[in-house]
Amino acid sequence: EVQLVESGGGLVQPGGSLRLSCAASGFIFNTVTMSWVRQAPGKGQEWVSSIVAGGDSTTYANSVKGRFTISRDNAKNTLFLQMNDLKSEDTAVYYCRTVWGSRGQGTQVTVSS
Repeated sequence: EVQLVESGGGLVQPGGSLRLSCAASGFIFNTVTMSWVRQAPGKGQEWVSSIVAGGDSTTYANSVKGRFTISRDNAKNTLFLQMNDLKSEDTAVYYCRTVWGSRGQGTQVTVSS
């Protein structure tokens, strides 16, 4: 059974940083492209970033490029999202997602002063 457990969210002031983690199990993690997506209140799901199985190629939404960094530790079956210079518009529930669409329960990120 595929399991994805996100953590690391919280309340942070504008300009602050957070590091999200996603612990994966139930599939061969180091063979799967992984992504982070987010959903703000009242809005649809928005793709944030993706990383290929080997970790050597990443892509970002324009809205987060230069501020967020996706990475992975295949030895620990864990996906990360380092988020810097956070803005109020980054407020959302963040999910890690497999290439076939499985995702976890999400972790809330709130950016507010």
